[in-house]
Amino acid sequence: MSTTEVKPIPDWMHSITPHLVCDGAAAAIEFYKKAFDAVERCRVPGPQGKLIHAAIRIGDSSVMLVDEMPECGALGPKARGGSSVTIHLQVEDVDAVVERAVAAGARITMPVDDMFWGDRYGQIEDPFGHSWSVATHVRDVSPEELQEAAKKMFG
Repeated sequence: MSTTEVKPIPDWMHSITPHLVCDGAAAAIEFYKKAFDAVERCRVPGPQGKLIHAAIRIGDSSVMLVDEMPECGALGPKARGGSSVTIHLQVEDVDAVVERAVAAGARITMPVDDMFWGDRYGQIEDPFGHSWSVATHVRDVSPEELQEAAKKMFG
């Protein structure tokens, strides 16, 4: 038996970690490697070869994945007719990351542009139906400037 103390939150985890259900989790891992320079941390195949658990690292954050398993209620966004969740990815060069993601198979849902809140920002949908926003912070905006710009945009 180990006498070392177990950390409640391991060093490689953050307080919140997305757990994606994918129709083809192994293919999703390969996509995330190409699109976002993901590093595979682990892969646990089940009896029929479906992944019952996998984890990747994108930047300093972990993402867990699992194959669709309708019998367990695990359905991906395509099976559900879309996703109401967007995963946000903060990067050094949004244009390069979105370009790489599109080359790997993503679809642009909002072209990259400079936004009133100070980010260069765009949105994509990955081949598995998950929505991603991708941004690079390009200028600081005061709370007053943010409020004024939001009023102008949204009335």
